[in-house]
Amino acid sequence: MKPTILTASGKYFDFANPALDSIDIEDIATALSRICRFTGHTTQFYSVAQHSVHVSYAVPPEYGLQGLLHDAAEAYLGDVSSPLKQLLPEYKVIEERVERVICKRFGLPFPLHPSIKEADLRMLVTERRDLMPQPYERQRVVDAVAWSWTAAIEPLDATISARTPGSAELLFLARFKELTAPAA
Repeated sequence: MKPTILTASGKYFDFANPALDSIDIEDIATALSRICRFTGHTTQFYSVAQHSVHVSYAVPPEYGLQGLLHDAAEAYLGDVSSPLKQLLPEYKVIEERVERVICKRFGLPFPLHPSIKEADLRMLVTERRDLMPQPYERQRVVDAVAWSWTAAIEPLDATISARTPGSAELLFLARFKELTAPAA
């Protein structure tokens, strides 16, 4: 078996040697809108596409496209939880390879601007507040330790309302179009 997948547009994507012409914004929007954040352990379906749109607004305007596409590799790799990624060093190599090609395809720098990571973390704590279940009483100490590294990160003031996958896909594509439109 070759290390390739067939994408929503009918193109093949090769993990070992990703080609620029295999990267398609509609494939990215479709896949990310169908992938649930937190490996699906949310109180309601909340897509990586919607998360990415939020990040694109949480950064300075000149970094909006970077924010929108910061998780684009997940359209091809799936969403692997950060704790699991720590145990998979080869995954990180593949993820970086895919991220580099995506950045090149859309004319973005690699690595992305530091404000992207800051906004991503702010969204993480906001999403945890709004979309994650509360731990059982006996799990509260474990929870406090597991999330202690986020204590200094302020969530957004606004509450997140999850969208359907179709709505998130359209929102993602509209934001992409807005961010890539020629300046008037």
